[in-house]
Formats: sequence, C-alpha cells, structure tokens
Amino acid sequence: MNNEKTIELKELIKEQYSNIVGIVVLKNDRIIFENYFNGYNRNDTVHVASVTKSILSALIGIAVDKGYIKSIEQNILDYFLDYKTKRGENTIQKITIKNLLTMTAPYKYKYEPYTKVYSSDDWTKAVLDLLGGKGKIGVFKYTTVGIQLLSGIIANATGQRVLDFATENLFKPLDIKAPHNVKINNKEEHFAFLKNKDVSGWVIDPKGINTAGWGLALSTNDMAKIGQLYLNKGKWNSKRILSSKWIEDSTKEHSRWGELPYGYLWWIIDGDDNINYAALGDGGNVIFVSPGNKMVIAITSRFMPRAKDRIKLIKKNIMPIFNDDLR
Repeated sequence: MNNEKTIELKELIKEQYSNIVGIVVLKNDRIIFENYFNGYNRNDTVHVASVTKSILSALIGIAVDKGYIKSIEQNILDYFLDYKTKRGENTIQKITIKNLLTMTAPYKYKYEPYTKVYSSDDWTKAVLDLLGGKGKIGVFKYTTVGIQLLSGIIANATGQRVLDFATENLFKPLDIKAPHNVKINNKEEHFAFLKNKDVSGWVIDPKGINTAGWGLALSTNDMAKIGQLYLNKGKWNSKRILSSKWIEDSTKEHSRWGELPYGYLWWIIDGDDNINYAALGDGGNVIFVSPGNKMVIAITSRFMPRAKDRIKLIKKNIMPIFNDDLR
C-alpha cells in the first residue's frame, strides 16, 4: 500500500468531502484501509438513509430463500389480505413485489408525500392508499415512502417484527450489533435523527413496523460486512446467509433511471473492466462492491444536501490506490 497516497486521500477527504465520517476498504476478505473523520470511530453509527433500501432487498431475499415469500412475482395484496381496495382500483391488483424491488410500481402522486405518510398512524396502509392509480406498471419511479410496503410484507409473511427477523437472519450472523427500535414523535425528532451525530437504532412507525426506505443507523464496518456478504455471493465464514441466485438477480439490471441501471434496490455501476454495484444513501453513504477487483468500499457520511459524488471519489481517488494490493 502506498502510504503517501493514503495520506493524500485523507487530506482530500478533509478538504473536499467534509461530511464523510468513515471509510473502510476490504480486498480479498481483509480490511486494507480504515479511517475515521470528524470525531467518529469504528463503533459509531450513522443514519445511512437509502442504503436501508438495499438492506431490505437482502431481507426480502432471505424471506424468499426460507420460503416465507413464495415468489417476488406475487401480487403485493397477497400479503395484505385485510386491506380493502377502493371501487374501480384495478392497477393495484397487478402490482408485484418485484415492482417494488425494481422501482417500477406506480403511485398516485407526483412528489413524495412524506408528511402525509409519516404523520399517519399506519405508514404501510398510508402507502397502500397511494399505490396504483392511473400510472403504468413497469415505468421507473424512484420512491422512498413506497418501499415501506416491503417492511409490511416481511412482517406479514414471517409473523415476526422486521427487526427481529433482520437480527436473527442477517445482523447476528454477520456479527453486526442489532439496532434498537426508535420511535419518532415529531418533526424535530425526525430531523434530529437525520442530521445529529449520536444517532442509533432503526425507526419504527406507530404500529411497530420498521422503515424500509430510510431510518436505519449502521457503522462503517457494518456496511462493509454487508458488501462483503454480497461479494462472497451470500456466504459469511463459510455459512450460507443469502442465496447466490438472489445476489445475482439483485445486482443485474431490471429497470433504469435515465442512464443508471437498477437491480433489486441496488444501483448497477459500469466499471472499466466489469460491472460494479452499490447501495447509495443521501448525503454520501455508500456500499460499493467490485467483484472484478474483489473489493468492497464502505463510506459513511453525516447528512449534507447535494453532497459530492461518492462514486467519482471511489473510482478516481480510492480504487487506484488499493487495486494492486494483495492480489
């Protein structure tokens, strides 16, 4: 490893990426670089924003592997049998779990109604009420509130709280300290969770259902472990956690936002010699997986509007330093 280059990297982070709080680089299953900024350390957790979506993708995959969910081609209403659709609502009858995973479900809004959903007594039902309408199934529509349905599906399919299912089947096997449930009671607490330094846990709605599109706090090492699990095609210390087929299906293109391919709540990144993929969260939280380079890069960041592009940082300033190490 080039120590001069790593020193330059640390200086670059401090000068141009001031909200980054942690970076972990793994290659060939080994940590080859780990550094923290802004007073953070390896045990501190950060709200990872939309990286939560990719964690939900893994949990859906585990539920499929274990037979709790028969197929992602199933209609979502199969898991909400008590929900009564309004007269004339036909589109919602055809929306599948796969549509949620690929962001190809239609909704009855132009702009995400965060306040309407997160001030309701039942966030899952609030999203069901917004699902469908006159939109076309199969057209990419990125959503955070809509993904809440996946948590409802996991809870109803498994009969467990989402956090309990995640702890048993993902966090504990990866030696990730299980978060605690966090209830947010008002706008001030909401913004505090998004922005404050000392945040931990996983947000729940008034019914006790964990958030699916945001609301999870993880450490940089936690995120690196998730990336390594995917790089290892679902195995951790020789134990199968997630099927290789689910990871293969999750990390290939199923839909597209402009020029950006999308898998099952993972972004597909075109590498120079191979396809890389990433979980991306607002403010600059990233799990970047490069199978061709046998490398995982995890970056945690405090919330900042319009944070600088992390993928550019990874490709231009991080990967070149470590690409030749430990081949």
